[in-house]
Amino acid sequence: MKAFSRETVLLLEDIERRIRPETEEALDAAWLRFLAGEGKDEIFRPARDHTTRPGTELPNININDALADYETMIVSEMKGVSWALNGGSNLAVRTNYGSAILATLFGAEIFEMPRSTNTLPTARSFNDTDRIRAMVDAGVPDLNAGFGARVFACGELFREIGEAYPKIGRYVSVYHPDLQGPLDICELLWGQDMFYAMYDEPELVHAAMSLITETYTRFMEKWFRLFPCGDEMNVHWSHIRHRGRLTLRCDSAMNLSPELYREFAVPYDRILLERFGGGMMHFCGRGDHYIAELCAQPMLTGVNLSQPHLNNMETIYQNTVDRGIPLLGFPPDRALADVSRGFHGRMQISP
Repeated sequence: MKAFSRETVLLLEDIERRIRPETEEALDAAWLRFLAGEGKDEIFRPARDHTTRPGTELPNININDALADYETMIVSEMKGVSWALNGGSNLAVRTNYGSAILATLFGAEIFEMPRSTNTLPTARSFNDTDRIRAMVDAGVPDLNAGFGARVFACGELFREIGEAYPKIGRYVSVYHPDLQGPLDICELLWGQDMFYAMYDEPELVHAAMSLITETYTRFMEKWFRLFPCGDEMNVHWSHIRHRGRLTLRCDSAMNLSPELYREFAVPYDRILLERFGGGMMHFCGRGDHYIAELCAQPMLTGVNLSQPHLNNMETIYQNTVDRGIPLLGFPPDRALADVSRGFHGRMQISP
């Protein structure tokens, strides 16, 4: 294993010592019951039956420093594991390089935020339709371009840690990096002109979406060779578990009509959900206008939305929990306010 600093080793040893297998297995069992639709409560709020305080000092880390150094990234992520053992839900880490990972493979310029914001990076859009044509003509890019090499190199280090510390290897999930979803990546690369092109050059939009989806598939296949997993239950973020292997995002869909969503997003999300045994969909903003199309996906296993106040939630509930599709990581205040309408045991909120 790579030689880490004494402080990093002490952090890893502390986490290894504090992990209590019976606590993790009880939490796993509770989640599996919920995901199978066997929960007895209207709202599922997973909680640990045993907690321990961190035994080492946990440093403040700026995300820009973590982007530049693998060990700093590992410490940044393992801090979350240490805190989770004191009352959080999932013991989970990822190679945390932001939402533009896939876009940078195609040559999009990485844009790191000022240190003062302590915020994950993004990428600058091409804002050039000719660049999109050239991208389509060039085909699937090198998976190690852009952030790709850093994602896989950091993943290798997490795997080595799991081999060196058996309880970390067994109970700390290394969940897949944030590749967003095909529509989000297409907008991130193309810029706002993507929306005009859906009317003016739909064939080019479909060609770009097909290429992005194929690249997404190859990237995830490489990732899952590094961290194999089944589709019964997987972790995402520190507070969500879902059936299937993927968490997709469709934030850009808030700008589309249901008809455009059906044409330009659904086919490509379906390819990925079917290829990887299903998964959860996340969206920010408004999604009630296309939620019926989203929830018609046969391999969709859950929905995570972050802003219920921007949605007609009765429409959301009718297309999710009323149809047996769980709402995952839902804001607790809104869930508790709406509990009297009934969630059929398909509502999960954070601890």
